[in-house]
Amino acid sequence: MNAFTCTSPASLPHATQHSPRTMRPLSPILASLANVFRIRLSQTPVRPAISRLSSDLLIRQPTAPVQPTASASAVIGTRPFSTTSALLKRNKNAPRGDKRISNANPLLPLAPAHPRPLRFSRTRYLRHWTIHRAWQLYQAQQRRARQLELQRQWQAMNAACEELRTGAGDGGKLFRISMNKRRVYRDMFPIEYGRMQTEGPSKEGWNHEWKRMEKKY
Repeated sequence: MNAFTCTSPASLPHATQHSPRTMRPLSPILASLANVFRIRLSQTPVRPAISRLSSDLLIRQPTAPVQPTASASAVIGTRPFSTTSALLKRNKNAPRGDKRISNANPLLPLAPAHPRPLRFSRTRYLRHWTIHRAWQLYQAQQRRARQLELQRQWQAMNAACEELRTGAGDGGKLFRISMNKRRVYRDMFPIEYGRMQTEGPSKEGWNHEWKRMEKKY
């Protein structure tokens, strides 16, 4: 009988048979890139396989507490609580806002002070809304009256032109002459329309020596 006996893994209590995990060999290009960027190459996965964890949990006794594996505890321990990068963390002592805006504020003219927002009670708000609504109704009535007045004037002009066309007794000759637009812009424009309409006066002022051009037939 040999001094050293070889026991199979199946005969040991609470033992689990794990199939060797085959890893695809790295290509020469990936190996060269890893050497350039100093990336540590590892053939073992960082996290344990899901099948391995599930088989461990099923085979172990339910009374024994489940302890995380070394790789899982290392991953959990090294994982930060916050997902924000360290460079993006807010510095409490750093000035907030854009420095260009803060430097340009003293150079800008002072803005007019705005009144504080109105904070009304229920009764005061109802009073304010009633006055505002009454003012809107008053303006609507004024607009309506102005439109009715313009409509009345247009109807009066239309009735006068129709009477001139049919009831003047000349067969509508006077009406056709009044509506004729020929020779309106045939003569020269007066000095009032000799330049473009501007908001301010002309640089030369009023030309007192101007005279209307004589007609040449």
